Amino acid sequence: MDGFLGTRASLGTDVVVVAMVIVVPVMLASIALVRFRGAYRAHRAVQIGLAIALLIGIVIFEVDIRLNGWVHRAEASRFYVAGRWNDLIEYSLALHLCFAIPVIFLWGLVIVRALRKFPRPLAPGEHSRSHRFWGRLAAVWMAIT
Repeated sequence: MDGFLGTRASLGTDVVVVAMVIVVPVMLASIALVRFRGAYRAHRAVQIGLAIALLIGIVIFEVDIRLNGWVHRAEASRFYVAGRWNDLIEYSLALHLCFAIPVIFLWGLVIVRALRKFPRPLAPGEHSRSHRFWGRLAAVWMAIT
């Protein structure tokens, strides 16, 4: 199924592209909410919402790619050379996957640990320093992805 952004990309690809364009700035805004305003509950809600939205987008993308493939869409590109690992598309995909796959687990771990280790009502605690470190790392990796 064709996407909605007017390119050769599939629907699943367009969903993930739009999701990432939205996720990264909203994630940064969520970090700013907690850092500068102490809005812990809003930060938690936004992070969980973003994680769920991105997970749904990734599932749509993966189902689309597994069922329909992607090579037939890439073949029309002047950058795609069939059967060669040294083409720009394969290297770009490999580099992207080096960040995209680990960040799913990293972000998930940050969220799960936060839900388990922060006190109720939400407030800074013993877990804050660790959460800040791993959360920043996850945010950077998400932006790179």
